Amino acid sequence: MKLYEQVADAIAARIDQSYYQVGEKLPSIRAISQAHGVSISTAQEAYRLLEEQGRAEVRPKSGFYVLAQSKSPQQLPDLSRPAQRPMEVSQWEDVLELLCANTNREMIQLGRAIPELGAATLKPLSRIMADLNRQDPLATLNYEHLRGSDNLRLQIARLMVDAGCVLHPDDIVTTTGCQEAISTSLRAVTEPGDIVAVDSPSFYGSMQAVKAQGLKALEIPTHPETGISLEALELALEQWPIKAIQITPTCNNPLGYTMPEANKKRLLAMTKRYDLPIIEDDIYGDLAYQAPRPPALKSFDTEGRVLYCSSFSKTLAPGLRVGWCAPGRYLNQVIHMKYVVTASTATLPQMAIAEFIAQGGYERHVRKMRAQYQQSRDVMIGWIEKYFPAGTKISYPHGGFLLWVELPSELDTSELNEYLIPENICIAPGVLFSASGKYQNCMRLNFTDPPNAKNEAAVKRVGELAAQLITEQKATLNGTKRV
Repeated sequence: MKLYEQVADAIAARIDQSYYQVGEKLPSIRAISQAHGVSISTAQEAYRLLEEQGRAEVRPKSGFYVLAQSKSPQQLPDLSRPAQRPMEVSQWEDVLELLCANTNREMIQLGRAIPELGAATLKPLSRIMADLNRQDPLATLNYEHLRGSDNLRLQIARLMVDAGCVLHPDDIVTTTGCQEAISTSLRAVTEPGDIVAVDSPSFYGSMQAVKAQGLKALEIPTHPETGISLEALELALEQWPIKAIQITPTCNNPLGYTMPEANKKRLLAMTKRYDLPIIEDDIYGDLAYQAPRPPALKSFDTEGRVLYCSSFSKTLAPGLRVGWCAPGRYLNQVIHMKYVVTASTATLPQMAIAEFIAQGGYERHVRKMRAQYQQSRDVMIGWIEKYFPAGTKISYPHGGFLLWVELPSELDTSELNEYLIPENICIAPGVLFSASGKYQNCMRLNFTDPPNAKNEAAVKRVGELAAQLITEQKATLNGTKRV
């Protein structure tokens, strides 16, 4: 073994022993040279080798830092098995409780779906907003066009080229977040009492939009790696009068899967055969870790049947409340529904985001966030494997900042959350993500923040309480059986 390899092995051993933590700055090249009695060039070669091995990264003008080790969980969640009939969506009270808990700044929000808001790459956006408000306050206070800012729609059309979509700015309608894009799309293509097919588990915000429209949800079995089962979907289409499909095919919330391109094409071909619209939620698509980012379902649509929905709430900040919809053949219906619900979207955030994109700030910020979230994912998976009960299964997202965790069947995560909240820790119980209240032993966790001791302690506490509740439940069941 060469000398620089010995030095690299010694540093790697200290990383494995947690002497150097993930994200921590490593000793300087000069310090390594002195500590190991080697030349500067040997120390440089040792760090170069650690870079190649993915153990460390160099940050310009700063030094070398410990990288998380990327590895998939030991066991992924099972293929979901939801109810096989249309259901009225429930769980609103539980969703409201979670939303209220998420406003508590003292709470460690392990269940929320909010991006990193403290990144330095967001500061130019704040400056742009201040400058615009100072330079032309009357423009920022006035109504914007019902379709949205011309400049922002142009920038969105340019961004969507990365998702494989070729759109004119007039094909796009800005909305008050992705939630409005989804809800107006549902109103545009359905009537109360209709059935909508959804992937399961499915984002509770989308499910509540189904509920608000008076629709029924037909949950389709979904795989944590490849997404909605197309075979199960086709059987459902033959059996039930489904009027629309609502799906998050790229960096899914909460499972994290990205459908393979072949599956996306098969899904679109299926909707052509049954003459159905698809509401595509692509809010996390730009946070895919791979480059180039996966193509949107919309990119394969030649008939305008995909109503594409997204926003800047997960890539930039939710408080901006700016999203968009590219509704294809349903453009006029969506514009009418938007007018009825909110009319125009807030002006100042639209102006600021358009300028931020034009200056290259969006691309720089998203690139930084992708790298951070990917590292945080691996750290969070390591914590869960270390602290959670045996038999825990964990998703392996290839984008975004959310994990789906399936625990032993004895656990009720809603009950677990009731114990956690007084300790200022909050998770997202699995029942929120199902129309029928399934997934009681599951939860959604986020890995938004850079790894830190406070969050690790919170994850450890969740695992400890989960193990305790499982043990108590088993004891109760065993006692019942003996009686």
